Amino acid sequence: MDDHEAVARLQAGDLRGLEALVRRYQVQALRAAFLIAGERALAEDAVQEAFLRLYRGIRRFDPGRPVAPYLYRIVVNTTLNLVRREGRDFSLEQMPLQQAEALLTQAETVESEVERALLAAQIEEALAALSPRQRAVIVQRYYLGMSEREMARAFGVSRGTIKRLLHNARRRLRRILGEERRP
Repeated sequence: MDDHEAVARLQAGDLRGLEALVRRYQVQALRAAFLIAGERALAEDAVQEAFLRLYRGIRRFDPGRPVAPYLYRIVVNTTLNLVRREGRDFSLEQMPLQQAEALLTQAETVESEVERALLAAQIEEALAALSPRQRAVIVQRYYLGMSEREMARAFGVSRGTIKRLLHNARRRLRRILGEERRP
């Protein structure tokens, strides 16, 4: 779903539009908020509040305009307001170079963690779309690290059956995940 469709859905009251926007922009929004606030918890609060403000004001948004600059402006303003309210103002200019570099490195780590969490959520959602038997072979093989022989014994079937089940489950997962990633 592209941004225009996500905005249209959101304006019609469909929260899947907001979900699509969160998935697309959460990582960059969190990184920006973190670099402004200098604190992860405050940045997370700011991003959550920014998406809530986007949701509340979406009816006033012109769907012909790009949503990213509008959202990022909300993120920046919300973060600045929270920093002021919390009294945690800091300046990169006054910060020693080593500390500023550490902050930028930490921002990259925060971004990586968010991306990993989003991927994990997508995989969890895709696993839920599989049949119970397909989920079982995926979990046994990739989460529990069982060999095909161990899985065949556990299921009481041949290794060939396990190979077929794994092949079909992986193919279905690729199809599901591929569909979700299309714009």
